[in-house]
Amino acid sequence: MVIQALKRKVMESTSRRFSTVTQVNPDTLEDMTKRNGLDPIAEGDTSNGDYRRKSTFGHLALYKGEEEGPPASFISAYTTPGPKERATSEIKKANLGVMLGVYLPTIQHILGVTMFIRLFWVVGIAGLYNTMLLLALCCLCTLLTSISLSAVATNGVVESGGAYFIISRNLGVEFGSAVGILFYLANTVAASMYLVGGVEVLLMYIAPDMAIGGKEALHNTDPFGSLYNNYRIYGTLFLILQVLIVAMGVKFVQLMAPVSLACVIVALLACFAGGVEKAITGEGRMVCSLDDRLIQSTVLFDNHNNSLLNETSRTRWDGICDVCDKNPALTHIFCEKHSESCVEFTKVKISCTQGFTGFNMNTLNDNLWPMYMVKDEVMPGKEGKADVEVVQDVTATFFVLLAIYFPAVTGIMTGTNMSGDLKDPQRSIPSGTIAATVTTSLIYYALAILFAASVDRSVLRDKFGRSIENNMVVSTLAWPSPWIVTVGAFLSTFGAALQCLCNDVIPILAPFATVTKKNEPFLGLLLTTVIAEMAILLGAVDKIAEVLDFFFLMCYAFVNIIAFLHSVLRAPNWRPRFKYFHWSLSLLGAFLCFFIMFGSDWHLALVACALTLAIYKYVEWKGAKKEWGDGMRGLALTTAQYSLLKVEDKDPHPKNWRPQLLIALSAHWGNHIIDKRALSMLNLAAQMKAGRGLTIACAFVKGSANAAEERTRSGSIKQRLLKDMATSRLRGFAKTLFYQESQIYGCVSGVFQSVGIGGLRPNTVLINWPDIKDMDEVSLFAEKMITGVHHEYCILLAKGITEFPETTDRLTGFIDIWWVVQDGGILMLIAYLLKQHKVWRGCLLRIFAVGGSDKKRNEDMKQALQKHIYMLRIDAEVFIVSLLDQEVTEEIYEKTAELEKRQKTLVQNEMKRLKQRESAGYVNEAFVDENKTKLHTSNSSKSFSKTPTVISINEEETSFSSSEEGAMSQLYGSSPSIEETTGAELKLNVHKMNTSFHLNKVIRENSPDSQLILLNLPNPTKNRINFVHSYMSYLDVLTEGLKRVLFIGGSGKEVITADS
Repeated sequence: MVIQALKRKVMESTSRRFSTVTQVNPDTLEDMTKRNGLDPIAEGDTSNGDYRRKSTFGHLALYKGEEEGPPASFISAYTTPGPKERATSEIKKANLGVMLGVYLPTIQHILGVTMFIRLFWVVGIAGLYNTMLLLALCCLCTLLTSISLSAVATNGVVESGGAYFIISRNLGVEFGSAVGILFYLANTVAASMYLVGGVEVLLMYIAPDMAIGGKEALHNTDPFGSLYNNYRIYGTLFLILQVLIVAMGVKFVQLMAPVSLACVIVALLACFAGGVEKAITGEGRMVCSLDDRLIQSTVLFDNHNNSLLNETSRTRWDGICDVCDKNPALTHIFCEKHSESCVEFTKVKISCTQGFTGFNMNTLNDNLWPMYMVKDEVMPGKEGKADVEVVQDVTATFFVLLAIYFPAVTGIMTGTNMSGDLKDPQRSIPSGTIAATVTTSLIYYALAILFAASVDRSVLRDKFGRSIENNMVVSTLAWPSPWIVTVGAFLSTFGAALQCLCNDVIPILAPFATVTKKNEPFLGLLLTTVIAEMAILLGAVDKIAEVLDFFFLMCYAFVNIIAFLHSVLRAPNWRPRFKYFHWSLSLLGAFLCFFIMFGSDWHLALVACALTLAIYKYVEWKGAKKEWGDGMRGLALTTAQYSLLKVEDKDPHPKNWRPQLLIALSAHWGNHIIDKRALSMLNLAAQMKAGRGLTIACAFVKGSANAAEERTRSGSIKQRLLKDMATSRLRGFAKTLFYQESQIYGCVSGVFQSVGIGGLRPNTVLINWPDIKDMDEVSLFAEKMITGVHHEYCILLAKGITEFPETTDRLTGFIDIWWVVQDGGILMLIAYLLKQHKVWRGCLLRIFAVGGSDKKRNEDMKQALQKHIYMLRIDAEVFIVSLLDQEVTEEIYEKTAELEKRQKTLVQNEMKRLKQRESAGYVNEAFVDENKTKLHTSNSSKSFSKTPTVISINEEETSFSSSEEGAMSQLYGSSPSIEETTGAELKLNVHKMNTSFHLNKVIRENSPDSQLILLNLPNPTKNRINFVHSYMSYLDVLTEGLKRVLFIGGSGKEVITADS
């Protein structure tokens, strides 16, 4: 009879109105919403972290009222372009791969002019052993930075802006601006160094007659001498030429890159070919020396008596031997003023030796050990005649050589700067950058061995080729023509300089951020020109390189620091797809950067650090209005009081959201009583500690805080709680809270509002399913759930908590995510955090999304979801499950009828308890005035819809006496209107029960052996009576036969993003 009455009421409700609770086909959603006066699905504003969507879907009536849409509404963002995407899609990307997009451009940028004009000199001064150590420091620094850069670049979508985008979005506005400006200065000063290097090649080796002041001006190496002034003048002219080229557009500049790289590759091959050729033929260039002291070839030829002999000898490889003797002119030079040099000149033997032997073991052995000298020395401890002999123009130490050569290994961020043109930056940047770094490192090592084995030690110390007719040493080694290397070195300077000038890394400097009609940053280019000119005024390549080092090293150091901090702090958004990374590598990389900085010149290192700090404080003082979700916030949350003051009391950026746990426990244990449910709750919280968030365990104790005995009991419970937390390896805070039956609402609400301090406060509450036989525990559970919803907590509800594993267990199998409604990805985030713990590490993730009946649409949805999972850097298998409208069976009506009976019994019991409390002088306000509840919840999250109150099967069962009606008015605020609401509410109850039953059936069919099931938590009803008698029953049916279930209900603030 009861079931028939229930069916009758449902049918009557159907005939009176058209139910909007129907199967929603995505294709007909718009028509259905228009016909029934429903609001269409809203496109949520994602700017403030609100990722919720509105929808109704009948085959999931239990989730009716969810403002989140089904997974399809979220995945549509990946398949349907918005206005911004449509606008940007009109600009065609180059879609470059690893080779053309990262590998070759990075090699072209790294292999610059320094390799040709300084590496041989470094080998000559430092020896092969020390050169290997020097190269190891430089290359290891860039390799470790490349690994850190790969990890950071694959931890989210890299937009246009390249390295500056990565640094600023991961370090925050202040440090991002500071390091971004240093990176900009590094590229600008690098352009100056390449240009001055080009001028050196031009004036020294290609066209010395172009020098202002004649060839003699090239011998004055004083900082303000004629040679440096030539560098400044010609460098400025080259800079103006390059600025005009860049102003024509970046596309024109890109034409130089392949030409420059091709010339460099041919030049390298010519060098190795020359080493082999000279070893075979034995016809290497000869040099003239006094003992081991080289004589400048121009002095010998210009002062020899036989001018005809001089002209013919200059063109032969051994022609210098014709004039290498102690002729009167040479004797006059040594003996004119310096008696000591004259005596030494007469004692030593002048000889003509082979300067380029090709591959030779004797030559290699002579070049193994260092020979450091100070300025103007010809040999260690021996000052030479600068106008006759080959002397050093700088004081050379290991760290000076390190500072001079380090710019040769920079340029590793070239591929990152091209991120906007890459087809798949997350795949291309790591492989291309690391491969380019390793390739160039091998080339440097090979060249160092080539120079040490093929060129005489004294010639390697000849930086400007004074002993070989002012020819470049590397060019003279090359075969078949020295011009291959000379031209290659010259063109390499232009390619690298143009690339530096075109890097779009200028930070946010408002006056210079404007662009022309052709989208070219003209004012920014002018600023770059001024800074580059200031660097050119420093003069020589060596002087510019010493300054340039610190800009690059600071930038590289902070890239390593970014990766180190993210990894050590284990931020939830730190999920790089690059797997060959460890925090120790980043720490070593940062240490090497600072070691090279302070080892080279600690004065300049302090200036660079001070400049970074000054920019940081300036941006902080001016007020940074950008919110980029930086990793520094996570660092601040782990420090003490000072850091708490630094962390603002506001919601974090969505990508920085992490679960800050409040574990709500019902205390039934002390020092001698163990509650296994509480232990399992602590273990579960410990297994989510990869989120590195706050943890507060709060035990609710029923009793009076005024009684000394109860306070003693509270202390014992707290000590037991701390002990159990230590056993579970859960670091956090523990507290106990007394409550009386009439104070449930105030106690729970007070805790949820006041717990925490500043920015360190819980945002997630972990609750256990209660013992339904204990009404006090059920009431407390209902209050926790409803209050948590009202205060916008993320709800984690564990059902079957005693079945959850301990921290010593190791599980294998599956963790299944049942994605019923779009929740910002909170289910995936919690699953990811669990998988980081060794208990769950052996489990595989599976995602089951609820779809419709259209197979093609389900397949599209699956592909879009797989893409979404890939972008989130989470490894999971995706399934689409169809959950269609199911016919309401007799079993469903029976279960709903049982609910009605239980409700009536519950209401009657509550009325009796109300009367008893009233006679005793107190009333539980949480169950009395619904109007108060309405006032309390008026400002709560909109995500929780209003649910009907009491529902009855027939009018006879719902008749109340006048006294009962008064009590019910106290309980609900007013008497229920049977005639107006009963049919609709009955229909809704049936549909909810139907959803619970069939969804449970589908879950059991697809996840029979799952170790854990994560499921969206249906919106709890605000009415506490309905919560206890109906809502909990729906969840019971939904989880029937499932071993471990973790319900997760988001507040709308938490979200897992594809950003870094």
